Amino acid sequence: MLRLTRSRLSDGREILYFDTPDSPPRTATDERALPGVHTESTMRRDPLTGQWTLFAAHRQHRTFLPPAHEDPLAPTLPGGYPSEIPEADYQVVVFENRFPSLTLHGSQRGDGTAHPALGRCEVVCFTPEPQGSFADLPLERKRALIEVWAHRTEELSRIEGIRAVFPFENRGEEIGVTLSHPHGQIYSYPFVPPRMAAIAEQVRGKANLFDEVIEAELRARDRVILSTPGFLVYTPVAAKWPVEIMVMPRRPVPDFPALSAAEREELAGILHGLFPAVDRFFEGVERTPYIAAWNQAPVGQPEAGRLHLQLFSLMRSPHRMKYLAGSESGMGAWINDTTPEVIAERMRQVWR
Repeated sequence: MLRLTRSRLSDGREILYFDTPDSPPRTATDERALPGVHTESTMRRDPLTGQWTLFAAHRQHRTFLPPAHEDPLAPTLPGGYPSEIPEADYQVVVFENRFPSLTLHGSQRGDGTAHPALGRCEVVCFTPEPQGSFADLPLERKRALIEVWAHRTEELSRIEGIRAVFPFENRGEEIGVTLSHPHGQIYSYPFVPPRMAAIAEQVRGKANLFDEVIEAELRARDRVILSTPGFLVYTPVAAKWPVEIMVMPRRPVPDFPALSAAEREELAGILHGLFPAVDRFFEGVERTPYIAAWNQAPVGQPEAGRLHLQLFSLMRSPHRMKYLAGSESGMGAWINDTTPEVIAERMRQVWR
């Protein structure tokens, strides 16, 4: 059980500390005297595809690969650099992004073409340590983060107008990471994003879609990486990326809050093995760049999705990246340079 402490940064953004019950109280205040937060984000619908595009021009000036002594996600030590986190130490911290793609701190009015992109973007700091990533966290911290994702999903889903909650982690400068401190993010959208919408549409055509997927992978066997009582770890049959792994619960679980205590324990153990294995995937590569995307059902539609992790890398061979060129970027028609069976076989080799 984690203890939650809520506070505010000097510009009005919310910050939440998640700690074990025996931790010291969190009482530090933000002394930076930042101006009140007011950010404008808008969205426009493409008339040809019906999909939404977000516009957040203020992000052009967001923090970019700062020097180590100006790490904005580090604890604020006495006499040191005043970061986003006023405390001198922490376990897991969540706060509203200073440069959000979606915001509740802007205008509530549109102009007929552009609509306000009302949502909330949060930063999730995994550890006060400046180096490392999710793979390096102890098992109990990974377990705590599952609790944090469940808490934030439940709370963000209650915001009026929010239709999707998406926890994720980007790792590696190769894919555009601008802060090296171990952290993830959570976006809450006022629309159902394309991948989530596509899954919901498939579910409408097949009531037992996820069970059928799991059964098909178990029959095929050659794409299965790990099978446990509550979860299946596998490479999807139509994998788009050079490295792509799914972690899916066997029973209908729409989101993090719906996981039982036993499933959360089991999932933490799976992640404790999975992320280090991904780092061993390529010989000569110490840290594989990746995106860890936690898919959940749309808000208020638990039957339209199932919680699952899609962990993928854009690296196609050691130190060489896959670029989304004409077919992928222009038409959305993917071409993979390997096969799902090869990916799964390599993952089985490097899993310990």
